[in-house]
Amino acid sequence: MQFFRPDRAKVAHEVGATVRLALPLIAAQLAAVGPNFVDAVLAGHLSAHVQAAVTTAVSIWALALVSGMGMMMAVPPSVAQLDGAQRRHEIGAVFVQALWLAWMMGLVMWFLIRHATPMLDWIGVVPTLRTDVMHFLHAISWAAPALTSYFALRGLSEGLSMTRPSMYFSFGGLLVLAPLGYLLMYGKFGLPALGSLGSGIATAIVLWLEMLGFALYVAKHPAYRDLGLREGLAWPRPKMLLDLLKIGGPMAVTLLAEGGLFVAVALAIATLGETVVASHQVALSVATVAFMIPLGLSMAITVRVGNAVGRGDARGVRYAGFCGIALALCIQAVSCTVMLTMPHLLARLYTHDAGVIALAAQLMLLAGLFQFSDGIQVTSNGALRGLKDTRVPMVITLFAYWGVGMPVGWWLAFRHDMGARGMWVGLIVGLTMAAAMLFTRFWRNAFHERWRRHA
Repeated sequence: MQFFRPDRAKVAHEVGATVRLALPLIAAQLAAVGPNFVDAVLAGHLSAHVQAAVTTAVSIWALALVSGMGMMMAVPPSVAQLDGAQRRHEIGAVFVQALWLAWMMGLVMWFLIRHATPMLDWIGVVPTLRTDVMHFLHAISWAAPALTSYFALRGLSEGLSMTRPSMYFSFGGLLVLAPLGYLLMYGKFGLPALGSLGSGIATAIVLWLEMLGFALYVAKHPAYRDLGLREGLAWPRPKMLLDLLKIGGPMAVTLLAEGGLFVAVALAIATLGETVVASHQVALSVATVAFMIPLGLSMAITVRVGNAVGRGDARGVRYAGFCGIALALCIQAVSCTVMLTMPHLLARLYTHDAGVIALAAQLMLLAGLFQFSDGIQVTSNGALRGLKDTRVPMVITLFAYWGVGMPVGWWLAFRHDMGARGMWVGLIVGLTMAAAMLFTRFWRNAFHERWRRHA
């Protein structure tokens, strides 16, 4: 294995560039989890029934969301490589084909979300909740094309190293959602109280507003004028669509594998009692917020690596990838320290139940332990995305999460009576396996320059 001997000045430059790109993306990702929080709070103050219905529906919608997001992750590295190669005039054609793919994906998501009843049966949703769950899903399904188009627009902007628009529109949508959701769910100013249906309608409206706002921004801002967006207008081109699918398809599967793992863990834990379920949700909520930081960083790493690939700069690829991963380790050290030193304090932010706090604190200690693995796996995956290397990482992720992590967690939880703690140990094992294999994959590709075949 070759060693990487960095130059301090180059490292300082790369770290600075990555941080400037990453900060708005981190803010955008933190804002992206905000709608779930807003929906849960509004529903919780309405009734326990509505809260349960909205929470269940949001979990199902989240699977569709990560699928669309994963597919559109083909856009940033494609744009970044063209930008790095000084071929900006070709970006418009790629983006137009990405929009076709987004609309096709949106229609598929619309259909599946509206026919989610078999999934409700599979996960065992009680009959009293199903009507309200489907009300939410029917309403939000109309926003599926807006969601995928929004991710395509984000991918275009982020691939050009313009990450602030993602932050602006994510926070803007969050600011609109809270009052709009309140009006529609509670029935204020003469409007009928729509409950879970109102929550779905409000979220759908906000997603359309975010997409249309971003589209107007791209159409009017001078930074996008030399991309050949109008010249790139064309009917679907099978070859270009296939190229995007080859990158985005595996990413969609990867995100579904990871999201599905946490859903499966939650379903397994659901058999262990209300206190255990509540404790798991508290610990998972803290871990999810912490994860948004390395996830935003990974998106910046994708752009930096993609730019270097476009320039044909082998050393730049290594600096972008390794500096980004090192940054993630520093960030995760902070998250780990917070979770290990103040788990009870964090748990008390969510509940006053002593039993829930005690178990959630134990689970948070385990969450603290997998912070480093989680940071390495997500940033290594981001670096590999910049190389347009997504198929092998998909296989690695499926093996690590479902071939190792889930079986180990189930074995410890139910064969060794470790309960929720056993499932969380399984998460640690799966994430650590993924981190080791993905980092090794990037190391080999960066030094052997296999990425040149995809550039």
